[in-house]
Amino acid sequence: MSDAWRGLQLWVFIPAVIIIVSALFFAAWWGNTRGAEAFEDLNSAIVNSVGWWYILLCTGFVIFALWAGLSKAGNIRLGRDDEKPEFSLGSWFCMLFAAGMGIGLVFWGVAEPLWHMIAPPEITGEAGVDANGNIIAATESSAAGTAMGQALFHWGLHAWAIYVVIGLGLAYMTFRRGRPLAIRWLLEPIFGRKLIESWVGHIIDVVAIVGTVFGIVTSLGIGAQQIAAGMGFMGWVEDPTSQPLLTGLVAVIMIVATFSVISGVHKGLKWLSNVNLLAAAALALFVLFAGPTMFLLQSIVSNIGEYALAFPNLMFETNAEYAAGAGNEQGGLLGNGWSADWTIYYWGWWMSWAPFVGMFIARISRGRTIREFVLGVLLAPTAVGILWFSIFGSSGIYFQLTEGTMLIDDGEGGQTVGTEASFFQLLDHLPLASITAVLAILVITIFFITSGDSGSLVTDVLAYGGRTTTPKLTRVFWTALIAVSAIVLLTAGDDPGSSLRVLQVAAIASAAPFSIVMALAVIAQVRVFLYEGRTMNRYVRVRRHATKAALVETAREEVGKDAGPAVQKKVLELLNRQTRSLRAMFGGTSATLSGLPASSEARKLAEGKASDDLVIAIEDVPAHATTVDPQTGVLGWDHSKGYSDPITDEVFETPEYSESYVGWEHSSEEFFDETLATGTIPVVAPEPKDDDA
Repeated sequence: MSDAWRGLQLWVFIPAVIIIVSALFFAAWWGNTRGAEAFEDLNSAIVNSVGWWYILLCTGFVIFALWAGLSKAGNIRLGRDDEKPEFSLGSWFCMLFAAGMGIGLVFWGVAEPLWHMIAPPEITGEAGVDANGNIIAATESSAAGTAMGQALFHWGLHAWAIYVVIGLGLAYMTFRRGRPLAIRWLLEPIFGRKLIESWVGHIIDVVAIVGTVFGIVTSLGIGAQQIAAGMGFMGWVEDPTSQPLLTGLVAVIMIVATFSVISGVHKGLKWLSNVNLLAAAALALFVLFAGPTMFLLQSIVSNIGEYALAFPNLMFETNAEYAAGAGNEQGGLLGNGWSADWTIYYWGWWMSWAPFVGMFIARISRGRTIREFVLGVLLAPTAVGILWFSIFGSSGIYFQLTEGTMLIDDGEGGQTVGTEASFFQLLDHLPLASITAVLAILVITIFFITSGDSGSLVTDVLAYGGRTTTPKLTRVFWTALIAVSAIVLLTAGDDPGSSLRVLQVAAIASAAPFSIVMALAVIAQVRVFLYEGRTMNRYVRVRRHATKAALVETAREEVGKDAGPAVQKKVLELLNRQTRSLRAMFGGTSATLSGLPASSEARKLAEGKASDDLVIAIEDVPAHATTVDPQTGVLGWDHSKGYSDPITDEVFETPEYSESYVGWEHSSEEFFDETLATGTIPVVAPEPKDDDA
């Protein structure tokens, strides 16, 4: 017990728990007192308040990520300058794939494109009007294409740019600057160390914990719903929407997650996760080859184009409604406007997951440059998303267009998408449906377990201020709290159909305060990246002479011959003259460039036995900081007028600091200064040989 309290940030832990429990009580009270429309009204209020902010902010994240990756800052390494990546490129991509896979892709892989096809936004759902002013609806094929583009928009660059903001910031501050692995340190360039270690830092971590808990709870809630739908598909239960069933699923699976926390079976859980990813990939390959293979292969290519078209159309869209009132006609998930029901919900969900996923991708990215990090994190998972939706989403659309069997009755004489069961409806069109359905249930269940276990770890790390090894007791506490939160939100609505709306509201609302932290994190990173990009050493080669071919050609032109002793003599003569010129130019002003080769070296150089270049380090200096010595005319510079580091140069007594770039640099500089101060080389006693022992 005493170990659990040691190091725990009580001013983070206690307020976070109070806020989470209060939000759960509010959700239960609100649902019981307001009735069927309770969370519809609440969702509308939240979306109207923060929707525009989410849209603007997340598009800004894409711009920031591309700037960081493609600008001069992209050369900065997340670690020491000479450090190699901790994981190979192949392993790193596989782990990014693991981060991109999860309950959400399985849940929405079939359902979302179908929703966008039958209830599209007004900006794509109508082709125009005729001469009489009647609406001309898009054709089915056109609607199917734009539906895929809209789904990929929600799972593509925007989603992963959100994770770049947190993951890149954590990786830089921890591996480059030696700060603890906690969200608060992302904002040190703005607030400084003193405030970050005070109440300001506590608030930042509280906001991160609350957002993370409700983001994970949203995923667990939809996972429980889909597992129940799969059990109904298999005939194991009569009512998949039963609240006691959903509650039991959450309780049982989170007990398994709790067991993994207590027993510490992380190696086994890691193995299980890898097997699960292989199972998900096998499921995708099965659908690809057992389904309409040629249609799906064509769709992979065409869907890339659809995404490219959707990206500029939707990136700043804040208030799109459903075409021709489709949202009101379809009911179910929809009804608050297309942007509110989809884009704003997703951006809130992704932001609430950002501490979780961001911390994971930061921890696997040590040693990579910012450019490698950004391009890998943006492109690899986006490519996985395109493949996943092109296989499952396009398959669902294919069977709906050709057989009309992917929709269900809505109970009011119309048809709608069975969101929770659509994945299993698709499998029912293919061979071995009973086997693949069980495999799908297992995949979702394992994602459920690993999300619960990993989520408790991340929240515990934040509660301990970045401590990577935390006591089992507090991790069990967070696992239990996450399970209780999921159960409360699943039962908060007055009917089973409202559960998804409750989860949606939780994701959007919990991300609101954390979105401010993320906006500040972007400003902080721009400051430090600009500083380091301006002051980082650039290594350039300086050739002592022209290329060998150019020297020979000049010699030939001078002596008027193609070859022979005269040309050789002229080449050596040119080398000697050039060496003397360079020594006169650099020898008295730079120790680095002095001592260029004399004539004896020239022959070795001509014969390829000596280096024909030297490497020097160059650092940019702002023009206003340069000075000219009035006595000698020599150029110098004023350090105080140079670029200022927004992060204080302080020492931390932590493993992260000693293993970081600045920690390594600090210890090396101390050794260098001590060596110069003593002026002696320490004598190291030789190790005893075997015969001396």
